[in-house]
Amino acid sequence: MATAYVLMNCEIGSERNIIYSLNALDGVVESHGTLGLYDIVAKVESDSEKGIHDVVTGTIRKIPEIHSTMTLTRSESGELFEPSKKLVSTMLGRNSAQAYVVIHTEKGEEYSVLRNLSHIPEVKEADVVFGFYDVLCKVEASGHQTLEKVITKAIRALPNVLTSMTLNVIEEQE
Repeated sequence: MATAYVLMNCEIGSERNIIYSLNALDGVVESHGTLGLYDIVAKVESDSEKGIHDVVTGTIRKIPEIHSTMTLTRSESGELFEPSKKLVSTMLGRNSAQAYVVIHTEKGEEYSVLRNLSHIPEVKEADVVFGFYDVLCKVEASGHQTLEKVITKAIRALPNVLTSMTLNVIEEQE
């Protein structure tokens, strides 16, 4: 399964409509409004890289209110987070604070960071990605204080993490 994460900037006030449109697209498995450098993050899955390309360039980038996109294509990261995917679906709605964290790692250390992320319970999924960043992870916690502690004390403190950027999910736009 090919996977990509699309980080988007859009017209102010158009986020809710764009998220609604994205969630109606075949291939978009989730999208969220975020606080941070990007306004929206979407996860796209397809049977092939061409399918990802078709969704991103053929549909998402043609939405008039979207000004720019950055696509991070998933590497074959192994199955470190497969069991947690089941937990994510059963726990959906129980965690009030969510964020995506994109990470720059020491050169060649992407997979060691990914392995270390798999030991943090609040990290529900993570992938090594190709693009401007090296690793992307989704973090869920019971509240914003817990989320903040996980990101600052656990994720940023991992060996081989150079920098990170957090995109907090905005519930009001869901």
